[in-house]
Amino acid sequence: MTTELGEFLRTRRAAISPDDAGLISYGARRVPGLRREELAMLAGVSPTYYTRLEQADQHNASDSVIDALARALRLSPEEHAHLRRLARPVVDPSRPPAEQARPSARALVHASPGPALIVDHSNDILAWNHLGHRLLAPDLPAEAPDRSADRPNQARMLFLEPGGSELYVDPDAMARAMVGFLRYSSGLFPDDRKLSLLVGELVQRSTWFASLWAEHPVFDCGYGVKSFRHPLVGRLDLSYEALVLAETTQRMVLYTAEPGSSSADGLELLGRD
Repeated sequence: MTTELGEFLRTRRAAISPDDAGLISYGARRVPGLRREELAMLAGVSPTYYTRLEQADQHNASDSVIDALARALRLSPEEHAHLRRLARPVVDPSRPPAEQARPSARALVHASPGPALIVDHSNDILAWNHLGHRLLAPDLPAEAPDRSADRPNQARMLFLEPGGSELYVDPDAMARAMVGFLRYSSGLFPDDRKLSLLVGELVQRSTWFASLWAEHPVFDCGYGVKSFRHPLVGRLDLSYEALVLAETTQRMVLYTAEPGSSSADGLELLGRD
């Protein structure tokens, strides 16, 4: 039986060679990476226990076991947290996904001097300001995020729309980050129907997405730099911060350009009507 937890552990085992782990390899290997018994030894658990965990026969792994597996698999902090959520899935009823952004959050977005938007846990765009609209989807109506039935979704835009990848200087890195965020969200909201339907649609319609999804990347995407190849103003290198909005599953994403840079000049030009 294949499960989310089992697939995540399997992909991470496959990414570490015996040499990387300081082990001596004996005999031919049918699959890359560590064997189950090798990872169990590195984590200090029995092979039987680890096999049950990977096959999801139990979800009661202790903190020490989860931490030991994370160390043996050399997980990032985000992947470590994701492993913990998969091993102990918990539905948080205190933060049900909302379909709309709060008026106060919308006001902050529209007051932002740079591109700004509000996205939910599935990367639906719930609101954007003028620059955010011009940056991401100038071909769409400005009021598109207000329509819950067909509001823009950044993952659909990248993977399914013709030319969707052309907006980014490095579309492969953007695609991996996008998939990683959806994996991150799936760990936070394992029973969310909207997210499951989105992932199912993308897997069926995009071999690019399906290939990345099978690799189980996990990224919080809370901050960083995105490089755009905008059709109107050319290259824009923008820093971003994604701020979690209190008592929601939503994030306010704010973009800025280095003052005096060509990207700042590009944003100024982009904002002109």
